Amino acid sequence: MSTSTTAKWVIVLGALLVATSCRPPRVAPLQGAPVPAQQLPTGTLPGGTRQVVFRWELKDGDMLARGDGVARIASPDSVRLDFFLGGGFGGGAAVLIGDSLQVPGPDAARKLVPPRALLWAALGRLDIPAEPDTIVRVDAGVLRADIGAPVRWRATFHGDTLTRLERVDGGRLQEWVERAADRSVQYRNEAARRTLSLVIQRSDAVPPFDPAIWRLQ
Repeated sequence: MSTSTTAKWVIVLGALLVATSCRPPRVAPLQGAPVPAQQLPTGTLPGGTRQVVFRWELKDGDMLARGDGVARIASPDSVRLDFFLGGGFGGGAAVLIGDSLQVPGPDAARKLVPPRALLWAALGRLDIPAEPDTIVRVDAGVLRADIGAPVRWRATFHGDTLTRLERVDGGRLQEWVERAADRSVQYRNEAARRTLSLVIQRSDAVPPFDPAIWRLQ
């Protein structure tokens, strides 16, 4: 084999290895004892209106950005998010009401907001498109459900609290949101290798919001 041919094969193999390493991970089968699907909690927002103050960090490839944010939540199905970039260099906003998610502005702002179902999961609410089949298992007190055939979603509950939601496609984990006991929330897009981390600083019950906050210019 000539030197040039060998070099071409090395390049091809290298490209294949890179492509393989960038593929989202496969989802392992559910473990534990089966339970009826009717026992799957739904996860709901706390009643009333709340204002949540948080810090955020976005890692998108080689890019790193940080800042502060505010979530204004009106039960049962409305939330407004405002992100402020550190140093006062800009920000973005999003409004989610039921099935409608509005994220105006540049692409950078959209990267700060997970898709609708995962954004609801970040707030503790399970609200996903209807799927025909659900398999639920309990392992060491943790309830997990595979939703859809083939599986489209995997939800994890500790008690009645939604702690993780995964979006699955082709047997691979595409995106996920996880809520931790330390009041942190993480969103990960595996294919894009993008991670958004939130740390809640304060969560307060507040009077009803001005209706104008639900309209973005």
